[in-house]
Amino acid sequence: MKILAIETSCDDTGIAILEVTKTNDFNILSNIVSSQIKIHKKYGGVHPMLAKREHQKNLVPVLKKSLEEAKLLKIFNFQFSFDTRRRIPRRVLSNEFSNSKFSNIKKILEREPGLEKKLIPFLKKYRKPNFDLIAVTNGPGLEPCLWVGINFAKALASYWNIPTVTVDHIKAHIFVNTTKQIEQKDFPVLCLIVSGGHTQLFLMKDFGKYEMLGETRDDAAGECFDKCAKILGLGYPGGPIISKLADARRPLADGRRTSVKLPRPMINTKDYDFSFSGLKTAVLYQTIKDGRKVKNKKYKEEMSAEIQQAIIDVLIKKTIKASKNYNAKTIILGGGVIANKELRKQFVEKIQRLIPNTKYLIPNTKYCTDNGLMVAVTGYFRAKQNKFTKWQKIKAEPNLRIK
Repeated sequence: MKILAIETSCDDTGIAILEVTKTNDFNILSNIVSSQIKIHKKYGGVHPMLAKREHQKNLVPVLKKSLEEAKLLKIFNFQFSFDTRRRIPRRVLSNEFSNSKFSNIKKILEREPGLEKKLIPFLKKYRKPNFDLIAVTNGPGLEPCLWVGINFAKALASYWNIPTVTVDHIKAHIFVNTTKQIEQKDFPVLCLIVSGGHTQLFLMKDFGKYEMLGETRDDAAGECFDKCAKILGLGYPGGPIISKLADARRPLADGRRTSVKLPRPMINTKDYDFSFSGLKTAVLYQTIKDGRKVKNKKYKEEMSAEIQQAIIDVLIKKTIKASKNYNAKTIILGGGVIANKELRKQFVEKIQRLIPNTKYLIPNTKYCTDNGLMVAVTGYFRAKQNKFTKWQKIKAEPNLRIK
């Protein structure tokens, strides 16, 4: 089975091509991501309508690059006949270029004019690849961005006559780990998603059976990183910048202390919810209190280390507690913030020390941020469960919930 996967839930345009063999081996033929970080950097965050326009520009070039890498991009070899009336060679087009097919694409992409202008010439030039399935993210995410990817998937599914499945973005962050395969003996699985828009802890009792245990009541962990970085004048995105500064001073992880002490919001509550807006506010008040110190490099390093450690402490304690209380046999981490190397390191140390018999899966850092591969893998399992959706019925669900 060859799967074409499309991801446009936020500001990354991702397209992947995955081949799954009869023995359930996953061969990643391509996984191309076009980032918009440079574009949104000056805004200090993602501007939805700007992100939508960039997706319209990027989808066809990313698809082309993905097909090239997978060695599936093939130009039409046109046949020619002789036009006796005009006495010139005439190119004979295949039935694939019927007017009805192109008019249908124009209808699907009527709200995506920039995408239509790029896609139709592409389809006229290149042959239909040998795909068995198209998987596309339909939520949660930014609605304008979701719709671009969905309409792109609809146009391709309609033109190439390929079955489609919709993919939950949160589940995709979990299932990208299953290239390593989860077996029945690994359940129940505790899943922690940490990204710019989500911080969620849920239990996967079996494939397709989920129970939400807790989530953020306000800011997500990634959002907190971004806002704290903005307060410190560090730029966007905040997570990688804070992590780099924190590397110079790893205070609590190495048993040392800093001159700054920040709260660990909700770390001792009986539930599994999170809250990071209080941490952001504490950073703001502390920087106001410290005044001129904020411009000092050492101060920024210490503050970054403390911010990072505060977030890590809360995430680890809640996850370990839930793992014990629900007898989880496996812990899976996912989401962009999981790319943080200190978070990964401390999670592994705590799991091995406190719950040594628990299996854990942490994705390669290049698969933590949004990408098409995670959509392809999840799409495969959706197809195995026969959860296809006709392309005409696919809709964006920006507030989609785990169920």
